[in-house]
Amino acid sequence: MKLAVQEGLLPGATLVEKLDVAEDIGFEGIEFGGHGLLEREAELDNALRGRTIQFSTICGQPGFNFTHGDPALRRESIDTCKRLLALAGRFGAVGHINPVAFHPRKLPDLSPYMDGLTLERALFVELAAELAEVAEAAGTLLLLEPLNRYETYFMNTQDDGVALAERIHRPGVAIMSDFFHMAIEETDTPAALRRAGKWVRHVHLADNTRLEPGTGCTDFAAGFASLQQIGFGDYMALECGLSDRQDAKGALTRCHEFLKSCMP
Repeated sequence: MKLAVQEGLLPGATLVEKLDVAEDIGFEGIEFGGHGLLEREAELDNALRGRTIQFSTICGQPGFNFTHGDPALRRESIDTCKRLLALAGRFGAVGHINPVAFHPRKLPDLSPYMDGLTLERALFVELAAELAEVAEAAGTLLLLEPLNRYETYFMNTQDDGVALAERIHRPGVAIMSDFFHMAIEETDTPAALRRAGKWVRHVHLADNTRLEPGTGCTDFAAGFASLQQIGFGDYMALECGLSDRQDAKGALTRCHEFLKSCMP
């Protein structure tokens, strides 16, 4: 298990300065947001060259209209995702994280033929084959992210994510497990991770407070023990707020030390 941090949490005026901070703390990976990332390829090349820290993952993209009723909006989301998957592969990243859909629902209820959610999931399974093909060619993954019920209706639990990944059934598709969302949706986070097993290829870390781990009551040690049991060895990236933005490096350093103490 390797610790990563999202770019936006790091202090510094430039990417080079941010990477210096991350390496000094001991982070092994950096996760980039998908917004505007395609236009930063040269910057990424220059800043990451010769570094010990690695490009771990891409989180999200500008639009999530994969299951929208408008074919043009669907195509825009698909094509953007394909370009981000190609970029992830170029930098050796684990994958591109995608929650697929946010509220409100995108398709109407067509009962008794099919309700709206069943229709959306069936549509995405068809579309995901195109995304998986790009991911596989690039040597990376489309990482499906279950979110809590307040953010999406589409995929809330680890079981939901696994069920969708199994329906897609492609080597270029896996799931991303987020401790914050699991704290809301799962009755037993360690057990949910064990059930998800091989499908878990990336993890997001935030305490139940949505601040950095160590500021709330989430049992990270128990979760990490389950990750070890399923053979997880990929990145776990901080996706959270910071309890002290005035001393971001100090907060991140304390968090890094706390997470290391929780590892088996």
